[in-house]
Amino acid sequence: MFVFHKIESMKSKGAFRSLGLKASFLFSACRKQRVHKGVPSSYGMPFLRERGGNVMLSSVDTIWVLLGAVLVFFMQAGFAMVETGFTRAKNAGNIIMKNLMDFALGTIVFWLIGFGLMFGGDGPLVGGLDFFIQGNYGGSYPSSAYIIFQTVFCATAATIVSGAMAERTKFSAYCMYSVLISLFVYPISGHWIWGGGWLAELGFHDFAGSTAVHMVGGIAALIGASILGPRIGKYDKDGKPKAILGHSLTLGALGVFILWFCWFGFNGCSTVSMTGDDTITSAANIFVTTNLAAATATVAVMFITWIRYKKPDVSMTLNGSLAGLVAITAGCDMVDPFGAFFIGLIAAFVVVFGIEFVDKKLHIDDPVGAIGVHGCCGAAGTLLVGLFATDGGLFYGGGFHFLAIQAIGVVSVAAWVSVCMLIIFTLIKKTIGLRVSETEELDGLDIHEHGLASSYADFMPTTGGAEFTKTLPMAQNASSKAVVQLKEMPAASGDTSSKMTKITVITNQRRFDDLKNALNDLGINGMTFSQVLGYGVQKGHTAYYRGVEMDATLLPKIKVEVVVCAIPVQTVVDTIKRVLYTGQPGDGKIFIYDVENVIRVSTGQEGGASLNDE
Repeated sequence: MFVFHKIESMKSKGAFRSLGLKASFLFSACRKQRVHKGVPSSYGMPFLRERGGNVMLSSVDTIWVLLGAVLVFFMQAGFAMVETGFTRAKNAGNIIMKNLMDFALGTIVFWLIGFGLMFGGDGPLVGGLDFFIQGNYGGSYPSSAYIIFQTVFCATAATIVSGAMAERTKFSAYCMYSVLISLFVYPISGHWIWGGGWLAELGFHDFAGSTAVHMVGGIAALIGASILGPRIGKYDKDGKPKAILGHSLTLGALGVFILWFCWFGFNGCSTVSMTGDDTITSAANIFVTTNLAAATATVAVMFITWIRYKKPDVSMTLNGSLAGLVAITAGCDMVDPFGAFFIGLIAAFVVVFGIEFVDKKLHIDDPVGAIGVHGCCGAAGTLLVGLFATDGGLFYGGGFHFLAIQAIGVVSVAAWVSVCMLIIFTLIKKTIGLRVSETEELDGLDIHEHGLASSYADFMPTTGGAEFTKTLPMAQNASSKAVVQLKEMPAASGDTSSKMTKITVITNQRRFDDLKNALNDLGINGMTFSQVLGYGVQKGHTAYYRGVEMDATLLPKIKVEVVVCAIPVQTVVDTIKRVLYTGQPGDGKIFIYDVENVIRVSTGQEGGASLNDE
């Protein structure tokens, strides 16, 4: 006989113990019906056959679950790129290591005890103890498929904290946090929602984890960043926030695209079944609502920042995409496209003003906006299910009952995570220490925490650092033994009485090609250019980054230097002015100096003869 064990959410597929019973169930996403205990009514059980007392496994369902696991795992890469791009290059290696260890450490401890606490029983508060996952948690798919599916979700919750605590957290302290959240913090609240716990019994609905995953990570990020304190230089003496720009919006954008792509597995594959027409239809609808909410939030954030900051903010708009994805995750199975549109629209306002509130009012330094994206939008998205669910939602005639249940779930999970993380981070701070030293933070965590001089090696210039003050040793077996026979050094020659003049131009980088070509046309073949930072009348220029006014006193410029003799100085100056003039600040400045002498080392020529300006 088959024993069909109903569970309390769409995602809780394995909450039964090893009792020698074989269970099979369909977790379809029903938008039309919602039954007792928050269990979405099924469109019908998959057609199963019994062979020798065993349930026949479904290849389609198994592939679907494993596909979801692979996509959710790849979200680790997305989070790593977002966090790396939104922070400074000197900490890139540290960010990568933290995201890597979130998954590796979390996998081990979740296998050891976390999974059992989450799914090892149907008690109201905690599942049970199932060390090393000995029970059977499969259905129409193997138990191992469900184990890996849940493991990658656990890792997602843990890695959210990495970005909020970036650039000043000890690596050892972060690893300890990662172990503890995967060991019991996430599993216990997850049991309440997905493992047959008291929230599931109450009727709480969180399809794929707006609260169970994202809000848990967001609340942990809030507590951790608050206890940790802001980065050096983030706030001035009056408490006004200063923008600390991330080093690569390109990486950040790549991370967002990866996450958006993988979110279809995060939400869509959480049906854990593709058996039956209704289930297939439901999965397709989840893809639509997920994408629509994300797109709506992205567009809305672009316009909000355009209005507030006078320019559409790139990094905040990228956050908007993630905000829409987080918000729709709880109710993607219970809302129609119109509901998804409004959830995305509301999420846009929540993330923009949420990030600003955390930064400007709470003075909590969150480099990547994790608190606003995951914490605020995770809570908001869960509550919005109570408004927009086509069955039971307030706007669909369901009254306030379902909304109240959603609110209870959000508050209770937030309270649980807050208390746990407050204790965990405080204990870490009092024991091994939570924050790196001032010197380590200023130099970058890559070099001090990992012995990595630069995560970009030859592809990115670096300045400062002890490694550049050392004298390079001579090669032992090469140049020190082999002496190159040099020709006799040429004698000095040429006329040094001719007047020579150095002309230095500092202007916008985008004008360099035009300037170079114009000087070449004059006959000036030798010039030196360098990229510099500086300011002039543009010092008061106002710009914004993630809603914070940027210190624009240092702007990127190009410096071009030439020395002329035969060509009249005024001719050169007139040419430069003609090329650079727009009448706007930033056209540049021209500096003119007398030059005593110029020597060409290779030929011995001096004075005007050493120049190629004729």
